[in-house]
Parts: sequence; structure tokens; C-alpha cells
Amino acid sequence: MRRKIKIAVASGKGGTGKTTVALALADAAGAGTLLLDCDVEQPNCHLFLTAKATEEPVTVLKPRVEEELCNGCGRCLEVCQFNAIALLGKKILLFQDLCHGCGGCVRVCPRGALREEASRIGEIGIGSTNTLSLIEGRLSIGQSMSPPLIRAVKEHSMESSGIVITDCPPGTACPMAAAVRDSDFVVLVTEPTPFGLHDLGLAVDTLRLLKLPLGVVINRSDNGDESVQAYCYTKGIPVLLEIPNRREIAEAYSRGVSLLKAVPELRTEFEQVLKTIEKISGSEPVK
Repeated sequence: MRRKIKIAVASGKGGTGKTTVALALADAAGAGTLLLDCDVEQPNCHLFLTAKATEEPVTVLKPRVEEELCNGCGRCLEVCQFNAIALLGKKILLFQDLCHGCGGCVRVCPRGALREEASRIGEIGIGSTNTLSLIEGRLSIGQSMSPPLIRAVKEHSMESSGIVITDCPPGTACPMAAAVRDSDFVVLVTEPTPFGLHDLGLAVDTLRLLKLPLGVVINRSDNGDESVQAYCYTKGIPVLLEIPNRREIAEAYSRGVSLLKAVPELRTEFEQVLKTIEKISGSEPVK
């Protein structure tokens, strides 16, 4: 029986094969799977799928100054935790790129000189294939705050009753934390190199602060040393799968062909990864 589970696929650095693994897990999970592309600054899951997508805009509320009402008291400046407001004499300056849209400045203004208006930060693409649904976030050019868009993408996971696979942004900053939050399990994709090991350690530390269960997939496993395996053993982290460095995988990726279509014999191994994740996370069967 298929289980309801949210699996995030993340990495401490870019270029490790995170999207490759996310697509393979979604493919192995089969019909009814929901794939969320939360790498909103450069989403690319759609390049491997033939899903026709509809779009919906995503907006956040940002403050605007009614200068005729503002007396320059500075209350908004005091409450802003992101340095998005400055006071020049008695004139308020708003730096929208730094604003997180929390609305605190609007609420503390004694004269009602600040009001919120919708500001578009990107859009969500919604599509489907014969076996899965794809929800993709695309951050607008010039926008710097991706977590609100990531949260908007993740809201669609509430509609799913099956497996949800989230392709997360690389790194360990706020976008990654927003993407993995509320996941039942996180798969960290790494490579057996000094950079891969270093950034894997940062990602592990981040996920343990968030108290999320995790496992590791080592990509291009025969193209380095065994330091990643040794690290995982020392930290008690399960190595879920090792994917060899094979030319046909790289060539297929460059053509927009997913891993399991290029190397179908790996399907059984990814299906076993899903079973292992279900067992570790203790997910409940879908009724």
C-alpha cells in the first residue's frame, strides 16, 4: 500500500545531482506522485517532463508610504528587523529588496502613513504527466526573496494524498530551510570530493537543528575517495544509494532524459530507497 510521505531532496552545494535524484524518486514512486520544484531561482525539472503547465501569479504585501500623512516619527524604523527602512530627515525611505513583507511597520505607524499593496515576486507553473503532477516556482528577475514563493509552492502539497517529492534549492540558507521544513525525510545528495564532504557537513548540521530525519545519496560514487562514507558512518547517517559515474547518464541528462529512462536497471534501487525512507520516517499508509 502506497504511503503518504513528504520527501525533500537537498544538497549542501550545487551540481551534485539533486534534480537527477528528485526526478528519479518521483519516477520510481509512480502514479499519483507530486513533484515540487522549489529551486525557484533556476527550476529545471520541467526540462525532463512533457507536462503542459498553467501559470498563476504569486504576490506578497509590501509597504508604501503616504508622504502627506508621514511626520517622520521613526516608529516603523524601530520595528523593522531587516534594515529595509531609513529616515532621511523626516522623510521615510523604503528599500523593497530588503523588505520581508512582515507588515510590522504598517501596524505600528500611529498616523496610518504606511499601507500594504500586492507586489508580484514570481509565478507558479502547474502541470501533469501520465504518472505525476509538477508544481514549479519561478522567481521573477530582480527579486531576491525566494522563501515566500517557496512557501506558495509547498502549499500545493496539502492537496496531495500520496508521495510528495520536493526538489530544494542548493546550500543551507533560508531558501533551503523553507523548502525542507515540514518534510518527513530529507535526502541529501553529495559527491565524494572535498567540497562535497565539506558542504554535506553544513547541510547535516542544518537539518539536525531543524530536527529532520535524513539520509545520503552519493552521486558519481566511484569518482573520488571514501571520505563521505566514513563521515556518514561516524555520524550514524544511512547511505541510501551510490550512483556510479557513467558517461551515458551525463549524456542523457544533457539531452533532457531522466536517470531512470537512461539507466532503467536503477529503478529497483530507487524503489528500495523509497521503502527505506518509509520505514525510517514511519509514515502512515494512505487510506
